[in-house]
Amino acid sequence: MSSCTAPRNGHRTASGAAACPSCSSRSYRSHYNSYPSYSSTPYSASSISGSSRSSGGARSSKPRWSQASSPVYYTPAEVIALTPIRRTVENLVEMKPDLRDVFLCHAWEDRQDAAKELHDLLILNGVSVWFSEKDIALGVPLMRAIDKGLANSRIGLVLVTPALLRRLPLEGIADKELSALLATDQLVPIVHNTTYEALRDVSPLLASRTGLSTTDETMKEVAAKLAELIAYEPAKT
Repeated sequence: MSSCTAPRNGHRTASGAAACPSCSSRSYRSHYNSYPSYSSTPYSASSISGSSRSSGGARSSKPRWSQASSPVYYTPAEVIALTPIRRTVENLVEMKPDLRDVFLCHAWEDRQDAAKELHDLLILNGVSVWFSEKDIALGVPLMRAIDKGLANSRIGLVLVTPALLRRLPLEGIADKELSALLATDQLVPIVHNTTYEALRDVSPLLASRTGLSTTDETMKEVAAKLAELIAYEPAKT
């Protein structure tokens, strides 16, 4: 019986297998040819970007609300997660056109840092934002003002930062805001300088909502996606 030449010459090609006295039979060639072929094209940076837990794959998708000329691309997971939010926006614009676009929930420590950065970027993109730093006047009962802000906004954004993760177990204001938002289909978490894994340890319900993350994108890019999500003009009759 002829010995196999694979240890010495290899069988990586069809000709190599055919030259082997042991493995040149039709049955081997049939088995060999059944393996899928693999492209030799190298991965590009764009094809592997955004592969984290929150992004759910490469950013190559366009949701139905994104204009063809828009430079913004989404992961498939982002499109799936944001589509119900978009339906809520469209319904509320039709029924209650005077609502604010978004309510921004954040930790107190972030009010002059990440929360303000997100707020300012959204404003630059034409989004109207309920933001405690500018919408709660002196002498106004805090919880009542927040309650009105939630009721008069189309969707809620939760800025998930290390500061928020420290605050939520204390059951303070941010926790009450989050509890109200979790009861709706109007919630988009924005994970910044932390991870969904860390969030899951504090709030499994919030971690179950796929949102947006600054792990692979800048805050500016996240704000651009939120502005697209919110932008909707009802059809004129």
